[in-house]
Amino acid sequence: MSYDNACKYLAEQYPAEFVRWLLGVEVQQIEVLKTELTLEPIRADSVTFLQAANQILHIEFQTLAKSNPALNFRMLDYSVRLKRQYRCPVVQVLIFLQETTNEMAFTEEYRDNTTIHQYQVVRLWEQDSTLFLANPALLPLASLTRTDSPQTLLAQVAERVATIPDREERQNIAGCVEILAGLRFEKDLVRQFLREDIMKESVIYQDIVQKEAFKLISRLLKRRFGDINGSLVEQVSNLSAEQLEELGEALLDFSEIADLVAWLEQHGGGRGEGKVI
Repeated sequence: MSYDNACKYLAEQYPAEFVRWLLGVEVQQIEVLKTELTLEPIRADSVTFLQAANQILHIEFQTLAKSNPALNFRMLDYSVRLKRQYRCPVVQVLIFLQETTNEMAFTEEYRDNTTIHQYQVVRLWEQDSTLFLANPALLPLASLTRTDSPQTLLAQVAERVATIPDREERQNIAGCVEILAGLRFEKDLVRQFLREDIMKESVIYQDIVQKEAFKLISRLLKRRFGDINGSLVEQVSNLSAEQLEELGEALLDFSEIADLVAWLEQHGGGRGEGKVI
């Protein structure tokens, strides 16, 4: 989901801000760890692992409280894997983005006959908006915090976005605001407050557009040629959104897989400018 991209971008782009918010400490060096864990590797788009001061901060963002396996068991599973792999203490924070009455959003432990595992839960709809409005790194989450007037809060978020001096940062924060505010507001309302041209120039917006285009082209290629070589799939995945659009049009004229290979070679193998193998 697109909110996964936005949340991961924020946590990994501004790790010190998230450590300060969730752990209440100042740390000079923070390492963003890979999200793939050993022992039958698992990868989840909505988690971020930050290693700071000889401990790991595991942040998981959720919109839905229902999960298989259950979220509290998943937190135990992550904790064990992280401790085994990195040999240091782990602090876990499960952040719920959308308001819910599901008991899992109010559960802070996993418990069975032999095990008790505890973690922290943050329900954004209960959080004071002041902290989030004052910090660009947390600003995209502000529209989901506690308020008596959601539309007024959205207007405040848009005003703060407009004051970010660096244009690139302003674009990227605006893109994240649009995605996350969409969990609470209609898209048209969000766009009344945020300039659409600024949002579309953000890296997070472009990344989402590229991924959606890749999904579409992948389906078209599979329908035309069946399962194709993994190296070709990788080359296609490295194409920009604009190149994927061009490929979609060119695909109408392809009669065999060699046409795809030739097209990729002509276009430099995508964003990485690699050579087709």
